[in-house]
Amino acid sequence: MDKLLIRGGRPLHGELRVSGAKNAALPILAATLLASRPVVVRNLPHLHDVTTMIELLGCLGVQVIVDERLGVEVDASTITNFQADYELVKTMRASILVLGPLVARFGEAHVSFPGGCAIGSRPVDLHLKGLEAMGARIEVEGGYIHAYSDGRLHGAHIVMETVTVGGTENLLMAAVLADGQTILDNAAREPEVVDLANCLIAMGADISGHGTDRIVVNGVSDLHSCEYAVMPDRIESGTYLVAAAATGGSIVLRGAAPDSMDAILQKLKETGAAIEIDGDTIRLDMQGRRPLPVNIKTAPYPGFPTDMQAQFTALNTIADGASSVVETVFENRLIQTHEMNRMGAKIKIEGNTAFIQGQASLTGAPVMASDLRASASLVIAGLVAQGETLVDRIYHIDRGYECIEERMQSLGADIRRVS
Repeated sequence: MDKLLIRGGRPLHGELRVSGAKNAALPILAATLLASRPVVVRNLPHLHDVTTMIELLGCLGVQVIVDERLGVEVDASTITNFQADYELVKTMRASILVLGPLVARFGEAHVSFPGGCAIGSRPVDLHLKGLEAMGARIEVEGGYIHAYSDGRLHGAHIVMETVTVGGTENLLMAAVLADGQTILDNAAREPEVVDLANCLIAMGADISGHGTDRIVVNGVSDLHSCEYAVMPDRIESGTYLVAAAATGGSIVLRGAAPDSMDAILQKLKETGAAIEIDGDTIRLDMQGRRPLPVNIKTAPYPGFPTDMQAQFTALNTIADGASSVVETVFENRLIQTHEMNRMGAKIKIEGNTAFIQGQASLTGAPVMASDLRASASLVIAGLVAQGETLVDRIYHIDRGYECIEERMQSLGADIRRVS
């Protein structure tokens, strides 16, 4: 099993181009099931989760072709199967996103309960309740969700009990082919949800209100072909910015989406980083200084993203002072702090809050990743630590970061993949 070997203590300096957003690419790939003609998706990140989603589409009988411009052309007119099997779904929670499109367009879907990162309970009951409100029959048996519809789904007014990104995306996709108007209240406002809505609109959907907590969808009978480029990845962008800040370095990100990163950039400014924004370019310079501590409390967008919590926790371990990190979205997402403490961090957990006393430095040690973003945080901890850090179970990190060791090497990090 591959590991990452890091020799820390080097400030990061350099320039990177931001990849397409994994959390936008996956629902957009699922949305291609809704179109009666081929859809071309561009700016896909080269990630294991994206490969898994493409493989899942292939298992459904969908024709997927990579064109000469590295875009993926998806033709769902060839679909022969409506079952997403456990062997694929168990590795990636986003597989549940084929449920809404399949039942909306074909009247039938059989999807295994999903897997993914072990960061706490992420129930799909809101997905199922919403589909039932739109007229789908739902049966759960043998670890599978079976959904059926006699004819088109119908519009409904759905108030989601809690904000759910995946639930909003699944119901949004189902609603675009439903008969009548669907209103999604307490909808997720994340930029990736907006990107999905914009892609659906390019395919002929009638959607308004995306980016607010009320999305209105007027169902249409058919979606057509389009060509769509996935938005830049704000979490990848934030991760490299934090890594540069934690090491006292500097970085230039090209092709970013700074308007989707307000909460992240504000916290980076609080660390003492000098930040300049010019269109889709972000420049950060720590000027060799040790970062100041920042207090974090995660919240749905536009609040501070839970997917950046672990990276800022790593930064706080070597910050000049004390800080607190409150995780309000997933109950197990502070689990990586135990590994950081093995490296000399001073972190105390009380409930859903981590209290951190910054240290002048950390010490390299063997550590084990528990989920995708925890993996990234342990890489950051390794970059600031003295000596060698060996990060195990990095298959998590390959799900969300494209060639992370090569990109870190280009910034001057001493990091390599070992078996």
